[in-house]
Amino acid sequence: MDIIVIYCTVPNKKMAKEITNVLMKHKLAACVSMIENVQSVFSWDGEVVKEKEILMMIKTRRANYGKIKLVIEDLHDYNVPEIIALPIVDCSEDYLKWLVKETNS
Repeated sequence: MDIIVIYCTVPNKKMAKEITNVLMKHKLAACVSMIENVQSVFSWDGEVVKEKEILMMIKTRRANYGKIKLVIEDLHDYNVPEIIALPIVDCSEDYLKWLVKETNS
């Protein structure tokens, strides 16, 4: 199985929609789920920072990772955006077929 979920946090809904629109337009993702009101706590420049963010869960094929990374880096406001890819080790056959169909260019 060669599908992944990419996690990316963004500061606001506008940016989440902008990134999602580009990914969907170019068939780079089959689905993007946006989870609002995520409380992130992280170390930045020696300080502990707390931010409300939106978590984007981008479902796609591994082959699209490089292009998705470029889209996020181009549109994201952060100096160091979170772009983490996790393998999907199992899923339903129907979901897999749908994901592959929706991400074929």
